Amino acid sequence: QVTLVESGGGFVQAGESLRLSCVASGGTSGRHATGWFRQAPGKEREFVGHISWSGGTTNYADSVKGRFTISRDNDKNTVYLQMNNLKPEDTGVYYCAAEKTPFAIIYSGSVNRASAYDYWGQGTQVIVSS
Repeated sequence: QVTLVESGGGFVQAGESLRLSCVASGGTSGRHATGWFRQAPGKEREFVGHISWSGGTTNYADSVKGRFTISRDNDKNTVYLQMNNLKPEDTGVYYCAAEKTPFAIIYSGSVNRASAYDYWGQGTQVIVSS
């Protein structure tokens, strides 16, 4: 069992930056493929990005490509989501999620699916004001 805890959310103005963190504990904490998702009020949860367990592969939703960067420090069991040039449409609760099997690779066609991930954090709120 892996427990995920997100932090770093907050209230910012459009154009500003935030860095979210996702700390894993339990199991082989720092060695799981991890995704970031977000959910805006009244909308469905949507994929933001993914990073492989090694950090060698990243994938992003088109809406955040070029503005958001995912990285990880496996020694600290932490995955980061650096968000630059934030827009009001980036507002939402951000969740990190991990695949249950250490060292597993999620098929590239599935990284954007919530069903590919087994463990979820409680979320951290991001509000971007115009």
